Amino acid sequence: MTADGQWLTFLALLLPFAAAAIAPVLTKALKHNAAWVLALAPALIFLHFTGFVGTISSGETLTGGYVWIPSLSVDFSWFLDGLSVTFALLITGIGALIVLYAGGYLKGHEHQGRFFSFILMFMGSMLGLVVADSFLTLFVFWELTSITSFLLIGFDHSREASRRAALQALVVTGLGGLSLLAGLLVIWSATGVTSMSALLASESALRDAPLYMAALVLVLGGAFTKSAQFPFHFWLPNAMEAPTPVSAYLHSATMVKAGVYLLMRLNPVLGDTAAWETILPIFGGTTLLVGTLLAVRQTDLKLMLAYTTVASLGLLVMLTGVGSEKAVEAAVLYLVAHSMFKGALFMVAGLVDHESGTRDITKLGGLRKAMPVTFAAAVLAAASMGGVPLFFGFLARRKFTPVSVLPMAGPRC
Repeated sequence: MTADGQWLTFLALLLPFAAAAIAPVLTKALKHNAAWVLALAPALIFLHFTGFVGTISSGETLTGGYVWIPSLSVDFSWFLDGLSVTFALLITGIGALIVLYAGGYLKGHEHQGRFFSFILMFMGSMLGLVVADSFLTLFVFWELTSITSFLLIGFDHSREASRRAALQALVVTGLGGLSLLAGLLVIWSATGVTSMSALLASESALRDAPLYMAALVLVLGGAFTKSAQFPFHFWLPNAMEAPTPVSAYLHSATMVKAGVYLLMRLNPVLGDTAAWETILPIFGGTTLLVGTLLAVRQTDLKLMLAYTTVASLGLLVMLTGVGSEKAVEAAVLYLVAHSMFKGALFMVAGLVDHESGTRDITKLGGLRKAMPVTFAAAVLAAASMGGVPLFFGFLARRKFTPVSVLPMAGPRC
C-alpha cells in the first residue's frame, strides 16, 4: 500500500468516530437535514474501499498501519483481502442507508443526535474489527462493538425492557469477548505471532500445535456468543427492544455477522480438522433448526425476522464448518444477500410499526393501498429472501447444492 493509500485508509477508519463526535451538534443545527450530511461519512468510506476491489480481485492483499504502543511492539494495523473488503463495503454501504432511514424514523426525537452518535461509533467499531490485522486491534474493536451495541439497544433507557435487553446483550457478548481474548493469547503462545496476516502465512502451525484445541474452544466461545449460536441465541431476539434502525443494522447486517467473520477469517488456520468440521456443523445446524422453529411461532414482525436471522447465522456457521472452497464461497455469497434483504425487511417492519402503531401480524392487513412504496419494497426483499430468479438471493441459494457442500481438495478461502 502506498503512503497516500495508507494515510487515506487511516482517515477512513477514524472518520466514523469524527462524525459521531459532531453528530449531536450537527443535528441540533440542521435538524431534519443532519442525516443527509452524516450519511456522507459512510458513503465516502464506501467509495474508498471500493477503490481496492480491482487490486484485491487479482489476488493481492494489502497491509498497513502505524506504531501504537512502541514499548510493547504493538501496532494499529490493518489487513485488506477479499473477506475484509467485502465486510467493509457492507458495513459502510448499508450504514449510509441506515443513517438516512434513521433520519426519517426518529424525526423530531429529542435524542436523535445522540442516536446518530451511537450508530456512527458502532459503525467505526465494526469497520475496525473487520480490517484489523494485529490481535490487539481486533480485540479492542471487538469489545467496542459490544459497548456501542449496548448503548444502541438501550437507547430508549426509560423502558425497563430496553435496559434489560441491553444489559443481557452486553453480558453475553462481553463474556464471549473475554473468551476471544484468551483464545488470541493462546494462539500467540502457540505460534509466536500477533497478527492475522502472519498467522495466515504460518499455514498449519496452529493446527499442529499442542494448544490447538484450547485455542479452538476459546475462539468459538467468542464467535458463538457474538453470532447468537445455540445455546447463546436468546439475546438476539430480546435485543429487538432496540429502535428498528438498530435492528436493521446491528442485528441483521453487521454485529451478529462479526462471529461469522472471525470463523471465516480463521478457517485457513483452524479449519480442516475433525474438531472444526464436527463442532461448527453441529452447532450451526442446531441453531438453524431452533431459529426456524421459533420463527414460525411468532406474530411480531421483528421477532419473526429476528429468529430467521438466528437461523441464517446457523446456516453460515454450518457452511463455514464444512470448510470446502465451494461451501465457504456459498457462505460468503449468502452472507451478502442476507445482509441486504434482511436489512430491507427490518426497515419495512419499522415503517409498518411507525405508521400503523403495531407489529402484530394478526392485526395487520390492507396496507398495500395505504403504503404502496413500502409494499413494493417488502415484495422485492421477500422475493430475494425466497430465492426468486433474477434476485441476488437466487444467486446465493444456487450455491446450496449437494455438490457445493462436499469437502473438496484445493485452496481454501
